[in-house]
Amino acid sequence: MNPDIEKILYDQAQVEARIDALAETLTQRYQDQFPVVVPVMTGAMIFASLLLQRLDFKLNIDYVDVSSYEDNAESSGRVRLLRDLSHDVTDRPVLIVEDIIDTGHTLKFLDQLFASRGAKSIATCALLDKPSRREVDVDAAYIGFEVPNEFIVGYGLDYNGLYRNLPYIGVLKRSIYE
Repeated sequence: MNPDIEKILYDQAQVEARIDALAETLTQRYQDQFPVVVPVMTGAMIFASLLLQRLDFKLNIDYVDVSSYEDNAESSGRVRLLRDLSHDVTDRPVLIVEDIIDTGHTLKFLDQLFASRGAKSIATCALLDKPSRREVDVDAAYIGFEVPNEFIVGYGLDYNGLYRNLPYIGVLKRSIYE
């Protein structure tokens, strides 16, 4: 274990088993629908890669890059679109793939953005959900794990660009980010 990690919440086997289950559910849901699958970079990169390999239906992959953290450990609540889609989502199902749902601001921003562009439907698949931090009401249909109000890293989640590559989901020691 990395010495900066206080504890491991979910090991690699647990995460991969949950991704398998999510992929099976999504494959049943999106069979014959041809959605645009939209990972939210950079945090969802690892989760999305593993999930996409397991999906068994026709899809387009695009991505957005957004920021609400502005190099801080706390969300600012303001979401900025840094990289937009290249696909038209008009009359297409959109599946947002997110690493973690925290305050909900990013997801609400993306829901409104894709709705304003005429998406047929919008759903979210997130590896992690931290409902105790929610500031806005959002709905995520597909969740991997619910996590406590701790600083979570691994499987794409980071602190200052570090720890994304950890093969488990862990809690970062408070002394690292305070």
